[in-house]
Amino acid sequence: MCSFEEAFDRLGIFATRQMQTDGTPGLALAVTDRERLLHVGTFGCADLAGQAPVAAETLFEIGSIGKSFAAIILLQLQEEGRVVLTAPVTDYLPWFQVRSAYEPITLHHLLSHTAGISCGVDFSPEAIYQIWSLRDSEATAPPGTYFHYSNLGYKILGHVIERITGERYPDVVQTRIFDPLAMTSAVPAISHDIRPHLAVGYAPLFDDRPRLPHHPLVSATWIEGDTADGSLVMNATDLATYLRMLLNRGSYPGGRILSAESFDLLTSRVIAIGEPDAPRYYGYGLNTEEVAGHVYLGHSGGMIGYYARILGDLDTGLGAVVLVNGPGSPGLVARTAVDLLRAAAEGHELPELPTTPDDANANAADFAGKFHSAGQTLTVRADNGQLTLEHEDGAISLVSYGPDAFLADHPAFDRYLFHFGRDGDRVVELFHGPSWQVNDRYNGPTELDHPREWLAYPGRYRSHNPWLPIFAVVLRKGELWQIMPDGADGFDSEQPLIPLPDGSCRVGRDERGPERIRFDTIVDGQAIRANLSGGDYYRVGPA
Repeated sequence: MCSFEEAFDRLGIFATRQMQTDGTPGLALAVTDRERLLHVGTFGCADLAGQAPVAAETLFEIGSIGKSFAAIILLQLQEEGRVVLTAPVTDYLPWFQVRSAYEPITLHHLLSHTAGISCGVDFSPEAIYQIWSLRDSEATAPPGTYFHYSNLGYKILGHVIERITGERYPDVVQTRIFDPLAMTSAVPAISHDIRPHLAVGYAPLFDDRPRLPHHPLVSATWIEGDTADGSLVMNATDLATYLRMLLNRGSYPGGRILSAESFDLLTSRVIAIGEPDAPRYYGYGLNTEEVAGHVYLGHSGGMIGYYARILGDLDTGLGAVVLVNGPGSPGLVARTAVDLLRAAAEGHELPELPTTPDDANANAADFAGKFHSAGQTLTVRADNGQLTLEHEDGAISLVSYGPDAFLADHPAFDRYLFHFGRDGDRVVELFHGPSWQVNDRYNGPTELDHPREWLAYPGRYRSHNPWLPIFAVVLRKGELWQIMPDGADGFDSEQPLIPLPDGSCRVGRDERGPERIRFDTIVDGQAIRANLSGGDYYRVGPA
C-alpha cells in the first residue's frame, strides 16, 4: 500500500518536470479530502525579475473557475424564491435583446452555455455595453440544444445578480461564499490594490504565432475586472477550501452553501461536451465526467497571464487545485494529482507518471513524402521516427503540436502550424497558413474558384484587446480561413469562414455556430477592418 506522502513526492516530481516542458514560471497546488487540506506545494517564481519564489500565500487569478461561484449564487437566490432559473433573461433585464427565431433565452441556458450566443471578445473594458451589443447579433441555435462556451453569457448572469440583490457582484461573492467558507485570502475582483500581492502573470513575447517552450516570456498585459465570467483572485489553499465544499456536495462545517437539490442542479448533465467516445457534461459553471466508475467534477480557468484548474473525485472525496502564472498545463497536473491520491487511498500501486506524447515518433511515416502546388514543393522526411522538413538551410525539425499538426522552429515557417489532411487514414495534403500542397495520393481538384471580392480579405488583423490581440485571414483551397495564433475561448486555432447572405461570414462549418466576421473599408483592394463578433480589428500586414 502506498501512502499519501509517496503520492505527494511523485506529484512534486511531475509538476517540476511539466513546468520545464511548458516553460512555466511558477506553480502552486493544493490537494484536499472532504475534511481537511492534505498538502500544499509551491514551485518556481512568482516574479521572474525579482526571482521571488511562489509561496503558499501567493495570489493568482483563477479565471473561469469563477463561473461556478456565479452559478452557486443564482442557485441560492432560487432557493430564496428571488429568481427562477428557467425564466427568460428579460424578466430580470428588460432591455436584454438578441435577434432570434427561437424561444426566449433563460438563465438556465446562460448557465449551461446553451443560449446560442457569441463567446464574446471583450472589445469593451466593461460588461454592460458588451451585453447591450448582443442586439446586433443573432441566436443561431434553439436554446438548450447546442453547447458554445460564452464568457458573455456569464457577464449577463453577473448583472442579473446585481439587479436582484441591489449589490455589486464582488460584494455578493464575498458575503455569500468567501465569508461563510472563511476564504480569507480570496478577493472578489481584480484591482490595482491587490496587484502587489499577486504572482506576476506572464505571456509569450510573440503573440502572433504558436508558442514553443523556449520562446521568451514577458509580463502580461494588466487589466482590472469584476465580472462574473472570471475575476476572482485567491491562493491555492483558499481555492482548495472551495473545492472541499464541492466534494461535500454543498456543505461545509458551518452549514450548507447549497441545498442537496441545488447541488444536483449545479452538477447536472445538462449537455454533452467533448468527444463522443469520452463524453464530459456541462452543468452550471462546472463539468463532470466518469472516470473508471467515479464521477470527476471540475473546471479550468484562463486569464491574461494566468491559468488554473480544479478537479475533484466526488466518490473518493479527493481533489486538487493547480494555479500557474504563465504558460503551463494545470489540467494535466491536477488530473495526475487526483489519480495519484485515488490510488493511494484505495491501496493500489501509484500509477506511472504521464509522459509527453510524441506523435511524430509514433506515426512519422504517415506524413513523409513530397507535397506540391503550382509554385512550391515541400519534402517531409521521417528519419528514425523524427519528422523533418527539407529546406535550403538544412533539415528543419517538426515539433508535434496536436493531432496531425506540427510546428517548424524556423523563421520561414513559424507563423503557422503545418496541418496534414487525410483521405480516410492516408495523409494526402499539407496546409501551412495560406499555402496548400498535395501529394501523389490526392485525388481531388487542385484548382478551386472563389469570388473575386475575397481577394480583399486575407491579411493580419490586430486590436488593442489583450484577450485576442491578433488573427490572420488566409485564402486557400478555395476558402477563406481564420487562423488564431493559439486559439481562444470559443475559437479553434484554424476555422473556415463560411459566407452568409447578409455579407458576413460564419466562423466554422457548424451552422449553429454564433461567431461572425465582417470585412469592410476596402482601400486599394484591401479590407482595412474586420469586425469579429462585435470587436473591431484593423489590418496590420499581409497574411
